[in-house]
Amino acid sequence: MKDKKHTKPSSTEPAAAAPAAEPVATPAAPVPPSPEAQLKDQLLRLQADFDNFRKRVQRDRVESQQQAAAQLISALLPALDHFQLGLKNAQIHAKDANIVTGFQMIYTQLLEAFTQAGLAPLPVEGQPFDPNMHEAVTSIASEEHPEGTVITELRRGYTLGGKLLRPAQVIVSRGPAEAATVPVAPATEPAADTKALPEEGVV
Repeated sequence: MKDKKHTKPSSTEPAAAAPAAEPVATPAAPVPPSPEAQLKDQLLRLQADFDNFRKRVQRDRVESQQQAAAQLISALLPALDHFQLGLKNAQIHAKDANIVTGFQMIYTQLLEAFTQAGLAPLPVEGQPFDPNMHEAVTSIASEEHPEGTVITELRRGYTLGGKLLRPAQVIVSRGPAEAATVPVAPATEPAADTKALPEEGVV
């Protein structure tokens, strides 16, 4: 028997095949929402729009009421000022105490009605001058009040609903008066070319 010759594998034989690449998973197509979900989303959007509309209407109604109240109270403030002056004059000059009591009762009722509408007087005397709240009519020197302090209220100011309705007319201190100084004329020296007068009796 002939010996079988061992043959080496030829280099020309193809190499072992590489493992096949795994297929890339493609994203699944989005599932369209169901008609029930679309209807629910529309209802939620409509409800949100209606809530916003309701809040806007309510806010506009409140602002309109505030503007109407401000116009009415502003028209009545001069009458309230005159009534306040009449009450002060009655307290000073009226001989009958019943007249003063009647004025005071009516004035108190008026203030209560204005207060319920949101009107509030501004604190003035002794307060620092605030150009946003006060209207300075004039300023005077004061030894008792620091500079920039309100001394006297000439016309009462008010706020309505926390907003300024009318500034207060006031007199403001400009601090202690400065001491008046009398100017002293500087001493003058005789001119250098001045000639001495001859003594008496000398010719």
